[in-house]
Amino acid sequence: MPQTKLLRKPYMGNLYVRFDEGEGSAKSRPSLLYWSHFPRLITSIDFLKRERPLRLMRETLPAPGEQVYPRKYDLLIVDEAHNCAPSGAGKYATDSLRTQALRELAPHFEHKLFLTATPHNGYKESFGALLELLDNQRFYRGTEPDRKQLDAVMVRRLKSDPGFTFNHLGIRRFPPRILETIEVPYTDEEKAIHSALRKYTKMRSSRAEGNAERFATEFVLKTLKKRLFSCPAAFLTTLEQHERSLHTARKKVAKPSFKTLQLELERLDEEYADDTDYDDATADALDTATRLFSEPTADEEALLKQMKDWAKRARGQRESKVKQLIEWLKKHLKPGGKWSKERVIIFTEYRATQNWLQEVLSVEGFTDGDRLVTMYGGMDPEKREDVKASFQTSPDISPVRILLATDAASEGLDLQNFCSRLIHYEIPWNPNRMEQRNGRVDRHGQKADKVLIHHFVGQSWKPEPGQSMTIRERGLEANDLEDDLEFLMRVALKVETIREDLGKVGNVIALQIEEAMLGHRKELDTAKAENEAAPIRKMLRFERDLQKQVKALMDQYRETRRELRLSPENICQVVNVGLSLAGQLALTPTKTEDGKLCFQLPPLKGSWAACAEGLEHPHTKEIRLITFDETVSRGRDDLVLVHLNHRLPQMCLRLLRAEVWAEKGRSKLQRVTARVVPNSIIDTPAVVAHARLVVIGGDNVRLHEEIITAGGSINQGKWGGRLNQTQLEDSQSGMTNVEPSDKVKDVLLDLYPQFAGRLVESLEARVKERKAAIHRTLSARADKEAKDIESILTELKKSIEAELKDAAYIQPLLAGFDDPEQERYERNKDAMRARVKEIPDEIRHETEAIRERFADPQARMFPVAVTFLVPEKMAN
Repeated sequence: MPQTKLLRKPYMGNLYVRFDEGEGSAKSRPSLLYWSHFPRLITSIDFLKRERPLRLMRETLPAPGEQVYPRKYDLLIVDEAHNCAPSGAGKYATDSLRTQALRELAPHFEHKLFLTATPHNGYKESFGALLELLDNQRFYRGTEPDRKQLDAVMVRRLKSDPGFTFNHLGIRRFPPRILETIEVPYTDEEKAIHSALRKYTKMRSSRAEGNAERFATEFVLKTLKKRLFSCPAAFLTTLEQHERSLHTARKKVAKPSFKTLQLELERLDEEYADDTDYDDATADALDTATRLFSEPTADEEALLKQMKDWAKRARGQRESKVKQLIEWLKKHLKPGGKWSKERVIIFTEYRATQNWLQEVLSVEGFTDGDRLVTMYGGMDPEKREDVKASFQTSPDISPVRILLATDAASEGLDLQNFCSRLIHYEIPWNPNRMEQRNGRVDRHGQKADKVLIHHFVGQSWKPEPGQSMTIRERGLEANDLEDDLEFLMRVALKVETIREDLGKVGNVIALQIEEAMLGHRKELDTAKAENEAAPIRKMLRFERDLQKQVKALMDQYRETRRELRLSPENICQVVNVGLSLAGQLALTPTKTEDGKLCFQLPPLKGSWAACAEGLEHPHTKEIRLITFDETVSRGRDDLVLVHLNHRLPQMCLRLLRAEVWAEKGRSKLQRVTARVVPNSIIDTPAVVAHARLVVIGGDNVRLHEEIITAGGSINQGKWGGRLNQTQLEDSQSGMTNVEPSDKVKDVLLDLYPQFAGRLVESLEARVKERKAAIHRTLSARADKEAKDIESILTELKKSIEAELKDAAYIQPLLAGFDDPEQERYERNKDAMRARVKEIPDEIRHETEAIRERFADPQARMFPVAVTFLVPEKMAN
């Protein structure tokens, strides 16, 4: 039985712990220690929502009624946050276990960051609840979000936004996505099998007695239909399972309850990281559902035999669809029998289909020379990374041309480096899944001029551009197979037009696909769902000049880098100094093939050896060179960018900080240096002191920190007067890495004692200047924060009160609530009333906490270093 697996890995020099599903013993289950001890935790929400993990996490939190300030945890990051919104499957959005878990934990985090490419499911209540989880002082479920507050917390960028489609150079950020069809000339026998399944479906549905058998019948028939659309091998496995369960039902074994079936089907709705687990859950549900069937008739038995005989034959043959796939691969990947540099991902929903396709393509010679790799749920993580690396490496280096993947590879993977083609071996009935697959290549970083998405259709599918008529409307003969494939293709086209706002429409499409596959529907109709989802789309529509925003952020980023002197040269210098202090070998300068400066990291000893992690190329395994300049590393995988958060600079910075605060006589780092400055900037020597200025608030929280400088000129060996800030900045900006002669340095050191007192006075004067300005800034900040929180909570209170008084809320217009929806609705009303009562006390507490934090700020100054500046003419 899979248990919890605990993985410990270094992350930015600290330990993080990851909890997920894997093989392990009971000893590997998490304890309270793990939730409270490690500085960073990574867990899946599906693990955390379980009773025991959630209870252990709950024990680290304040008990009900206890003070929650300051909050227990700092930062909560939720990826794929839409999965935690209340479910929108019925008339009214209801909390899932994921929602309940996140609702319990979120209030205990100071900061929250929710990430998702699927921001809503079309339900206002669901979206409002997600916003409340993010910030319960700005939003409340069931109330209309304030546009100003929404703008403050949400950033939404769509590929189609006019201001974001092109970059500042007028180049498209994302290539257009184009849907192309692969037409299949299905044989009469293949069409007959689809007709046989349709007949079996009608017979079974017409004889179903009661909701339980009708519900079970539809599930089984939909499952068979999906497998038939996939491949003969997957269809045969499922059909045989169905037959075995029918025989079990004949033996008068006690039938399962309807509730049991519902629980089995709920298991199927979970996200499965392992294809085997999903197949097992499907088999269990299929068995449970089939045992609710009545005994088959002779006609039904004959249809089952016909389909089974065909599946057995077809499993070892080349069906029409796989023949067309082979022809397509030969044309685009292996023209003239020689491999091109083109790559393709072939997605299939089932592991059985993947295995069958791999066998077929192997016989056809597509697996020779490591040209084909597979990715599936449950594969070894290291093997999975190797597959990803081989597919993401240039085709000049890696021989891989085909990735055969199940849906376990359709979320969270970047596969766009050298691939712009994707084939859906079967069209998923869930539009969101289709978009997840497409997103593996249609994403930021795609270099091709277009992304091609391929679907299989019947040969009669030949509509003219813009034509919406069906096969039959065009006066052509069609069979069940072609009708179904045409319906699915129209779904794909519809999803393409609304892909950035699937929401509720996606759920409706999924439902209508099921209806069509059961023979209950002929046309795709999403107009009502699109109209109902319009309020959400309007709510999410931001009228923003994204180009202007991006430019402002880039300007701020560049200014910060300038102020902090975060140039590649300075970062490199910090690393070299750190390595020298640690007794390690220095970096070896070298150049790339196009002449750009880069470095070879030497063999490092002890704990420093971990700095080399990640330098190995994921595919070739060669040790790569490093660079500190992002413009050099951009667009290439043969270099590693060593940024500030990389382990190497982090370890060097930690060592430098330790040396700065080391006791006198123990530090290896000298705090006094001398540098040459051009004559055009200064004409006499100067001495500059550097200090760290920290301002502490009333609750001992650091409110402000900066490095200050102060100093004066040296005139004929005497103090020549204090330099102003402009003079200081100009002289330091012009400072070179050249040192004056030893003779000049000795003279300056002899003079230093008479300047020390003046330097301290200059620093203290600078502290007074900065302290006054900082206090004004902090006072204004305190007033603003107090007013903001009062305004935000007051507006929230008004919004909730208005909603509670609204006649449409008191007597909801939504009809047909089931029990869970009605219960959730009533709980929301009670919670809204309770929230209104809490807000006045919350305003008082929050403003008091803000005032206390900013009360009586204390400045602390810590001298750090001294720099002598010498004009060039006096350097020798």
